[in-house]
Amino acid sequence: MDTVSSDYIRGTTICAVQKDGKIAVAGDGQVTQGQNTILKGNAVKVRRIFNGKVVIGFAGAVADAFTLSEKFEAMLNKYSGNLVRSAVELAQLWRRDKVMQKLEAMMIVADKNDFLIVSGTGDVIEPENGVCAIGSGGNYALAAARALVTETDLSAEEIAYKAIKIAGEICIFTNDHITVEVV
Repeated sequence: MDTVSSDYIRGTTICAVQKDGKIAVAGDGQVTQGQNTILKGNAVKVRRIFNGKVVIGFAGAVADAFTLSEKFEAMLNKYSGNLVRSAVELAQLWRRDKVMQKLEAMMIVADKNDFLIVSGTGDVIEPENGVCAIGSGGNYALAAARALVTETDLSAEEIAYKAIKIAGEICIFTNDHITVEVV
């Protein structure tokens, strides 16, 4: 049977902002089971990999997200840290591999030059306007970040942080335990 249990562990919000030569990736810390139980409020879903040169933020099923982040880091090692090539190769692997096709997660990946969304369907998406967001509160964070980019002089880090904070005030699957990494 290919159905997902209502007890499936998920829920998060990740937002990335590119401004003034910096890319900030922020994420909340909530892990949710089903529709009504918070399992953990201080998870870290934004982290540095590849000797600190790449930042990833992941949303979706926790185990699936860890699996994808490990496979992505392996691609970075294989392709000498080339972010775009590694993301495309991961997406191709995702589409071909029957086990990976069942993974339910998304990632935002960033280095000092680029940032991308690697989707749960094996797509690689280059965000427009220097902002992207994924996860349960992604649309809220995206709207907040877009407004803050155009209407304030805040840094990329401040905008990403505030966007997650705003999403946490609206989305019940997002909290205000925020981690931000900047490249």
